[in-house]
Amino acid sequence: MTSLDENDVIRLDESSVTRTTLVKPGMCGHNSLFVGQIGDWTWETVSALCGTNAFDARNPDGAPTYLSFYYFHIRASPAMHVNGLGFGDRIEITSRLFDFGSESVLALHKIKAAGGAPEPIDPDEFYAYGDEDCLYVENFNRWITRSDQGSNENLVKSSPVGFRHDHLPSLPEPYSPRRVYNHARSRHTFLDGIPDDRVPVAEPFSVDYRVDIARDLNGVGLLYFASYFSIADWALVAFWRHLGRSDKAFLGRVVLDQRLCYLGNADAGSVLRIEVESWHKVGAPGDEIVNLVLRDGDRVIAVSTVHLLTEGGS
Repeated sequence: MTSLDENDVIRLDESSVTRTTLVKPGMCGHNSLFVGQIGDWTWETVSALCGTNAFDARNPDGAPTYLSFYYFHIRASPAMHVNGLGFGDRIEITSRLFDFGSESVLALHKIKAAGGAPEPIDPDEFYAYGDEDCLYVENFNRWITRSDQGSNENLVKSSPVGFRHDHLPSLPEPYSPRRVYNHARSRHTFLDGIPDDRVPVAEPFSVDYRVDIARDLNGVGLLYFASYFSIADWALVAFWRHLGRSDKAFLGRVVLDQRLCYLGNADAGSVLRIEVESWHKVGAPGDEIVNLVLRDGDRVIAVSTVHLLTEGGS
């Protein structure tokens, strides 16, 4: 193993790196900070292994191109979940990239308490989600650029100069995210159907959210990918308060599974309509599945399905 830089990112093989870090105040809490950190690790991994600087990539025309997030999946457990991470936790992040051609790349991240000898991620082991002491994160990314420099709508695919991908392994076809995100794009949910053991929590709910120019945009003026998680949580809080649930219960929730498909971006000041539906398990009201659809006018810009636990559904 050889160190790639001063941040102790270690190359395991041509498609894998590992790093150990301390959880700091700027990367945890009841917000999207840790999700944003995972995004940075994806960009760092691509920069280290694919011959292009993801933080300053340009297409053949010299225009900036961005490694955007199209599909994001977080799989957790009560023992290890995003909201359970706190100041001073020392964690190990092993990351592996998979080849999806010149315009896309898939990253798998396995996150656990630091210790032991890291090894490259095995897809069979990763997608079994068998270790409750690990946080499993999958993200599928596409290179995009603006078709109109004055708008965040109509982003188009655009590969950067020098992006190498042929050396990356292929993901076994059964694990390809294409069926999953295509389903979400066409059905506006990741669910194949409402499970037989679940009943609606309430009537469908909707709420409007104005994109906040002081909080939601990234450094190039796009709606930041992690802001979609925050906006979904904001809508979920509004839904819970609509049901008379407590803020304490929301803060104590455990998110076991969250999938998010990004279908578009939005301009500063846009008003998003967020539609929320939720179902709890029969006999276990604290076991809940929530589906959220984010719309910007007539456009669906994101779909998220969340499986969470809370005490008694209160």
